[in-house]
Amino acid sequence: MLTVNAYAASSSDAPLEPVTITRRDLGPKDVLIEIKYSGICHSDIHTVRGEWGPIKHPLVVGHEIAGIVAEVGADVSRHAVGDRVGVGCMVNSCRECENCLAGEEQYCLNGNTGTYGSVDADGTITQGGYSTHVVVDEDFVLHIPEALDLATAAPLLCAGITTYSPLRHWEAGPGKKVAVVGVGGLGHMAVKLAHAMGAEVTALSRSLSKKDDALRLGADHYFATGDPETFEKLKSSFDLIVNTVSAPIDLGAHLGLLRRNGTMVNVGAPAEPLPLRVFTLFSNRRSFAGSGIGGIRETQEMLDFCAEHGVSPDTELIDASYINEAWKRVLSSDVRYRFVIDAATFA
Repeated sequence: MLTVNAYAASSSDAPLEPVTITRRDLGPKDVLIEIKYSGICHSDIHTVRGEWGPIKHPLVVGHEIAGIVAEVGADVSRHAVGDRVGVGCMVNSCRECENCLAGEEQYCLNGNTGTYGSVDADGTITQGGYSTHVVVDEDFVLHIPEALDLATAAPLLCAGITTYSPLRHWEAGPGKKVAVVGVGGLGHMAVKLAHAMGAEVTALSRSLSKKDDALRLGADHYFATGDPETFEKLKSSFDLIVNTVSAPIDLGAHLGLLRRNGTMVNVGAPAEPLPLRVFTLFSNRRSFAGSGIGGIRETQEMLDFCAEHGVSPDTELIDASYINEAWKRVLSSDVRYRFVIDAATFA
């Protein structure tokens, strides 16, 4: 087994520290990836702190992985040594249920295997991308097009697909009015992607502090939700609202912004329950939905779309020694808009 350098949390309230972990020997369909860059996602923090349920420590997180194929198993046909590849939020699924067969492995009815914190096929706990190498089944490895820089491509494997999937499913495009709630790690990608799809995009954030950024990212309009007049001005305006905020918001007020047959979809995942008065949905036949990541097929589609349209996240490249400080800044919304770790510094 390969021993590699990584950063792990030893408990829910401990700082991340350098460790060594082992990666399994390559099976016939496995790919060994030399990780070049690993994005920091708010999900990493939620998971380590047990906010989404109990986990087993120590844990290496990270599910925005971009790197180079270093070795392949004997039966691998999709990837070759030297390929630019990525790994997102899952590394396996049952492959047999209705959802998996439909190419929606993220909704595997038997539970997909997360890139970190999940029980793998051999009974071990999966360890993520805050490390120098990872071994993944070839079916869950993505091709990163040459047009995408590896460092800025890493956050596409979570932030990109998490926002692309609902925009694609609810058919954002020309003639559609899309609102994005929150201009952060997820929200800035939602603005960029909705704009690239041809929709009329409105960014909604608590204050006016990110107005210039949002307009630069591709928003056509910007409003502060901290201003009560915003909800009156925009009443019954949008076909689709993508809520990227991982904290409670006034659902009733935001749902009131939907026009007839409009949908508000949550991709942010607050730890607290969100209260909803069902009568809010009756007016205008509104819908309230949730969306996870995408399947492997859709994730590859997203990467190809971003390469074709020149879409990439705004990133700040950091050394591994800065991870704990970066987490503090994520929690205080002090990043524009995604931290990416240079994996060479894990060594």
